[in-house]
Amino acid sequence: MPSPSAPEAAAHRDPNVLRWLGAYTASAVGDTVYFVALSWTAVQAGTPAQAGVVTAVAAVPRALLMLGGGVLTDRYGPRPVVLGSSALRCLIVVVAAGMLLVTSPGLWALGAVALLFGTVDAVFLPAAGALPARITAPAQLARVHGMRGLATRLATVLGGPLGGLGIALGGTAGAFGLAALLIGGSVPVLWAVRVAEAPAGTPRPPDAVLSGLRDGLRHIARHRVLRPLVLATALGDLGFVGPMNLGLTLLAREQGWGAAGMGWVLAGFGAGAGAASLLLALRGRVPRAGLVIAAGELVGCLAIAGLAHAPSVVLATAVALVIGLAAGLGGALRGALLQVTADPAYVGRVTSVAALAGFGLAPLTFPLVGAAVERWSAGPVFAVCAALCGLGVLVTLGSGPLRRAELPR
Repeated sequence: MPSPSAPEAAAHRDPNVLRWLGAYTASAVGDTVYFVALSWTAVQAGTPAQAGVVTAVAAVPRALLMLGGGVLTDRYGPRPVVLGSSALRCLIVVVAAGMLLVTSPGLWALGAVALLFGTVDAVFLPAAGALPARITAPAQLARVHGMRGLATRLATVLGGPLGGLGIALGGTAGAFGLAALLIGGSVPVLWAVRVAEAPAGTPRPPDAVLSGLRDGLRHIARHRVLRPLVLATALGDLGFVGPMNLGLTLLAREQGWGAAGMGWVLAGFGAGAGAASLLLALRGRVPRAGLVIAAGELVGCLAIAGLAHAPSVVLATAVALVIGLAAGLGGALRGALLQVTADPAYVGRVTSVAALAGFGLAPLTFPLVGAAVERWSAGPVFAVCAALCGLGVLVTLGSGPLRRAELPR
């Protein structure tokens, strides 16, 4: 397999990286369209609460199986795992579209679709997260993760309207078909991406998944930078995901901002995260990465706590902009630092452990966040979540190796 572009090639001018970015963007937009179609179909088939259960059920297999997905990524390499899981994700969505063409599926059928999609996601997410380390030089990883952040923001902006348009023009079957087209369209583009082989002598995980997983966890536990970095990432994700998803919806209702007000707050967050990603994509490197991560997370924690007390939509949007800047910069830097620090034999497993809290565990806390806001209001709940994020800041600052960590030049 050909090697990726030469180390001196800037990632945002590298055709190989741009092909990967196009495939990643198409897949991410397809994911958003799929979620819109699934949510809309579930609401039509049941109550809002039942629809919430259907859309959240995908988090269960992700939480249970994602670490195993990291083992498979290290055993077979991220490229074949990404290609295979992308094709399976497309097939699942095509089946969902076909069901809607011939019948009106009940909640059980929709739940089964979500469960299958989440199961494949548990393999896809670690492989997709590990792929950047194989398509560019270590010095370009911060820039690549900034580009990935931009693609994620673009998917959020485009996916919702495209999902709504698909429903309007072709019904829910049409929306699922559009999602399948976008996810499936990423596969041939990914096929054309040149991916470097693992360095010579890189050991593969043991045949037994549990043994490979234990080996990966030992690698993290013994590493002076990875151990605190993974822990700080998990604490930050657990404190961030709840208030900035379901919590924000409940806050908007509590404050009387309405759907339009919530939309402005979300737009502020998206603009901040996009600006941070763009800055990193163009700049390529931030000195003293570990200290910058801690500083950004501290600002983000304070802003999350303050968001619940914003007296107007305008101020809430400004606070959300700050949260987005901190989250966009910190997320990209953490991802780059994880991949340049992990041994090449463990990148998939390290990526899966780091992503587990955000993609697998945090969505399962939504019912707890909802119940807590209903009982105590948004202010105390946002404060507790901010404190949880703050523990991640303390972990970062308390670890000398992580605090002094640098990205390669």
